[in-house]
Amino acid sequence: MIRISAFRSVPPFAQGAVRDFRVRWALEEAGLPYEVRLLGPGEQKSDGYRDLQPFGQVPSFEDGEMTLFESGAIVLHIAEKSNALLPTDVEGRSRARTWVFAALNTVEPHIQELAGIDLFWPGQAWTKERRPMVEGMVRQRLGELANAMDGREYLEDRFTAGDLMMSAVLRILRHTKILDDFPSLAAYRARCEARPAFRRAIDAQMRQFDKAA
Repeated sequence: MIRISAFRSVPPFAQGAVRDFRVRWALEEAGLPYEVRLLGPGEQKSDGYRDLQPFGQVPSFEDGEMTLFESGAIVLHIAEKSNALLPTDVEGRSRARTWVFAALNTVEPHIQELAGIDLFWPGQAWTKERRPMVEGMVRQRLGELANAMDGREYLEDRFTAGDLMMSAVLRILRHTKILDDFPSLAAYRARCEARPAFRRAIDAQMRQFDKAA
């Protein structure tokens, strides 16, 4: 049985966006059963857990003797097991992987920095000075993403792991109204989140937080 790790509880602003959600969603899309190891306060710092995830983050991934960490790597591993997340042709699979890396390396760093400023360090002098520049970079990347999609419903001609990861990254902007200025991307995110596998994954994560409350 596949086992992933997740935090037992997180602050409300992080609920629905913790990175184990991305792996849950991929597993739901692929139709693979899994169980969850819930981590209590400080447990991620233990030597035993660091053997699975050397940086003490979530998720970790266990499948028999194999262990993985980093949500992007795990999602791609799951995608290799299912045509639901990767096309069958070589070029299509490579392009889907490219979008996964684009989401994580090109789009997410700017969005995550903005979220950090807004949610962890609001009102400080240095954030007031830096925030306009960071938001400007977020808007630049969103504009470039919208242009690259060129009216398509998905990043390529069908939903793939690239869309899963990109829409998950766009969820980080939930605390802002920035996406309202990019209606095609707002519709794209909503389209991805309308998938039944998304609903199952998000409901599973939120249920554990409700139990911990």
